[in-house]
Amino acid sequence: MIARPSWQGIGGLAAAVLAVISLFLPWTVLSSANPDVQAALAELPPGDVTRSVWRATFLGWFPPLLIAAAGGTVAAIGRIHAARTGGLPQLWLIAAVVAALCAAFGWIYIEWQFGAEERAVLEASGVTVAAGTGRYLGALAALASLVFAVLDVRALRAETRRRRPARRRR
Repeated sequence: MIARPSWQGIGGLAAAVLAVISLFLPWTVLSSANPDVQAALAELPPGDVTRSVWRATFLGWFPPLLIAAAGGTVAAIGRIHAARTGGLPQLWLIAAVVAALCAAFGWIYIEWQFGAEERAVLEASGVTVAAGTGRYLGALAALASLVFAVLDVRALRAETRRRRPARRRR
């Protein structure tokens, strides 16, 4: 029998929705402290100044998709006893850790979505590659998924823990 979703499952679904929303927001933004370069960037088409997640690297689009898949699965079947005792919370925790690590590496290597020549031109002209709204929202979704996955694993442990019988002293 399927029970109502737990608050951990609802939190996982909220993280999944947040991750899906982040896929449609700007992922990378080019900016400069130099006013002349900033004016030149303003004249460029918006697609050249801001990049979507789909033009980013694997480390850009993989974490939100993984969080969305894990959160949707947990919300759909997370309260089924066989799925819970079969390891779904632990699988969710592993997916959340992988997504968080990939998001962190994607942030560290944010400039790798450009080729070596493009990076050299951007650096020479004083243009910086910054995170967009989508990247921040994706990181928040990864963090939320990780927190709720840890709470779900702890809740499962509390549910399945059995009391030990008291020992008799001789």
